[in-house]
Amino acid sequence: MESSIYKYILRHSRKEQVLILLATMLSMPLIYYSLEIPKLIINQAIGGDGIPASIQGVEVTQINYLLLLCCAYLLLTVVNGGIKYHLNVYRGVLSERMLRRMRYTLYSRVLRFPIPYFKRISQSEVVPIITAETEPLGGFISDAFALPAFQGGLLVTYLAFIFNQDIFLGFAATAIYPLQLYVIPKLQKKVNELSRRRVLTVRSLASRIGEAFAGNTEIRTLDTSKYERAEISSRLGSLFEIRKEIYQRKYFIKFLNNFLNQITPFFFYLVGGYFVIKGQLSLGALIAVLAAYKDLAGPWKELLKYYQIKEDVRVKYAQIISQFEPRSIIDERLIDSESVTNTPLQGALQVNGLTYEDDNGIKHIDGVSFEVPVSQHMAIVGPSGGGKDELARLIVGLVVPTRGQIKLNGANMAELPVALTSRHMSYAGQGAYLFNGSVLDNIYYGLKNQPHDAEQVDFDHDRREAKRTGNSLFDIRSQWINLEVAGVQSDTALEARAIDMLSVVELESDIYELGLRSKLTRNTNAALEEKLLYARQLLSSELVSFGLSHLVELFDYNEYNTNAPVADNLLFGVPRDSSTTIHELIRHPYVLDTLSHNGLLDELVQSGRKAAETMIELFSDLPPGHEFFNQFSFISSDELPQYKLLLGRIDVDGIGSITAEERDKFLSIALLLVPTQHRLGIIDDAIQQRLVHARHRLSDRMPSELRGLIALFNANHYSRASSVQDNILFGKLAFGQANAEERIGELIRSVIEEVGIYRDVMRLGLSYDVGIGGASIPVAQRQKLALARALIKDTDMVVIDDAISVLENDAQQRIMTNVRRLCSDRGLVWTLTQESLAENFNQVLTIEKGKLVERSTNIE
Repeated sequence: MESSIYKYILRHSRKEQVLILLATMLSMPLIYYSLEIPKLIINQAIGGDGIPASIQGVEVTQINYLLLLCCAYLLLTVVNGGIKYHLNVYRGVLSERMLRRMRYTLYSRVLRFPIPYFKRISQSEVVPIITAETEPLGGFISDAFALPAFQGGLLVTYLAFIFNQDIFLGFAATAIYPLQLYVIPKLQKKVNELSRRRVLTVRSLASRIGEAFAGNTEIRTLDTSKYERAEISSRLGSLFEIRKEIYQRKYFIKFLNNFLNQITPFFFYLVGGYFVIKGQLSLGALIAVLAAYKDLAGPWKELLKYYQIKEDVRVKYAQIISQFEPRSIIDERLIDSESVTNTPLQGALQVNGLTYEDDNGIKHIDGVSFEVPVSQHMAIVGPSGGGKDELARLIVGLVVPTRGQIKLNGANMAELPVALTSRHMSYAGQGAYLFNGSVLDNIYYGLKNQPHDAEQVDFDHDRREAKRTGNSLFDIRSQWINLEVAGVQSDTALEARAIDMLSVVELESDIYELGLRSKLTRNTNAALEEKLLYARQLLSSELVSFGLSHLVELFDYNEYNTNAPVADNLLFGVPRDSSTTIHELIRHPYVLDTLSHNGLLDELVQSGRKAAETMIELFSDLPPGHEFFNQFSFISSDELPQYKLLLGRIDVDGIGSITAEERDKFLSIALLLVPTQHRLGIIDDAIQQRLVHARHRLSDRMPSELRGLIALFNANHYSRASSVQDNILFGKLAFGQANAEERIGELIRSVIEEVGIYRDVMRLGLSYDVGIGGASIPVAQRQKLALARALIKDTDMVVIDDAISVLENDAQQRIMTNVRRLCSDRGLVWTLTQESLAENFNQVLTIEKGKLVERSTNIE
């Protein structure tokens, strides 16, 4: 990037700046005349002195002359206002264009950062720089030349007018300027230094807050929140002191300016009044001079403000580019090059005298040399931190060697475009990142190298603006998935390949389970609902045929389901929308009235009280976070002391002493009770029958607004409020039956395959949102998904950097076997910590302390 903000401005907006300057210069004569006309109105039109006899052959009276001058003044005001309006709009648009360009440039440079640099710079620092810190730069860019030209032009125009009236008044108007020009920069220099410190302190604060987000688990478990708050308090204190000093100095400068500006009117009144009294200056001229000086204060004030902003922006720009110019940044040509050849990699992977040191001078790879055929399977074995991971990253070009070379097809890897290496090599690492989106989005992510539309999208307004601001001309609405990279010819084949990759990494069953737990969306094909209803009927028949009916308790409008919570039994349904909770439905006035009418409300509150007493008795001695709280308790470990105090008060004052909020707490507990699971004997047969009667009463007279919030269980209709599996079951698994979940799961799968909707269920699982960084799925699934993303690309070589290390050895071995079978006709490099996992590879390299200590060859 350019070293100076002015160089950056001139490089990217020279034409626009010239246009602004020309418009500014054209407006100056008009402004001068807008000052001259009021003097003519006072001295000639109103004073009656020097009125012309005629204008353009038309006789002029004093009234006509006054009217003419006033209309001319109004016209000039409109023209000047119009010029200012268009200039301001043009400058605003230019500002946004340049801001867009700068942010895009900075983001593009982030994508070119060397991988090790990301360990030294925090996301919490970079994001505010691109979003917030560039904002004042964008506003300054449009004013960089226009504002001093316009305000300076106004200043010169007003001064010319004042000197034209009286030279002594002109000197009086400018007497203070030399002092201000000397003093203000001196004072501003310290403010600039404080501004630089403020920016660095804010970045440091943002980075520390980001660390607290990332390490929130450690802060909680290690009880270091007091230390963290003290740390942030100290940083906030430093920032406060800096800002305080900035305010003191900044407003002293403002005070000094205001004081000096008020001295000049003193000379005007004194000197100008003297000349008027002596008859050497007309009263109209003095009034015009005073009006001009009043206008003169504005441009001068804006010029001083511009100087302050310029110095602040200069500091900000220097700090910004310093963060975005790391050593060894990737050449832009290597990132943007589209030079890709489909010629497969051949020959050997040659590593000659390879050495890699990080920025701290630590040598991770030290003089490693070897040569292996590209098509072979090679394992790199070694301890963590011994250099094997760095060697894998060097092979795929993620880091650049300090010395030595890696050659592929005889070409130096460091000089190959990213598009070329990515087309022929795929990589999966242990800490692979998943992007916020669906499972399928993440699998296909590596296929989105560039748009592949049959026809180029029209060069519309958006693309014209993108071109003017140096942004990407690629349209995000285009077809980005490159089927050729995956080695397929159609979208159907690509989906089949994606599912095959899930099978290779043993993730298919997990995605299938996600599909079963998913809910159909509004735009789902209605035919799928019909098939799922058929699957429900088929499962019901299969349960009878195989004698497994006792493993599932189906929903029956006239029967209580002992494997379902009280809430589901009472409403005989579930909330239709995720924004509505079951507790909100139960608290509906009609529901509470129905429960009260049947005497069930007080009884359920008592049931909740009994359950709470039992929970306290069973779990009060368990440590917080014990797994039993999640499995059996309705009360968290944090809430136990509160319920204990509440129950103690009830024992003294009686149940009638509780508030409505406390009643709802006990009612909420009762609604969660499942007779067969909790076996507390609280929801007995009598209460179950009364709940069924209450269900009938609710259903018969339910208000329309409440009915619209509940998706009722109906054997003949599909419920979008329930998951696919719940719809197929139309009931609840019987609790306590041996292997019930596994046996019913197998039966559901066989029914789904028989109906022919297995792919549909898989699509639902593939549409599951993995969350930011894959936070919505377990770590093991994240690693498997990242590996599938690498394998779906039809590359000549696959490099896997300990990518499934969190799995057990048996699982790693199975997946490794699957991957080696998949890559039987292409090269494979796999880094491993355990040497036993490398026995079936053609080549095994052992790396310790950055050196190649052993190399062995296995003949299959």
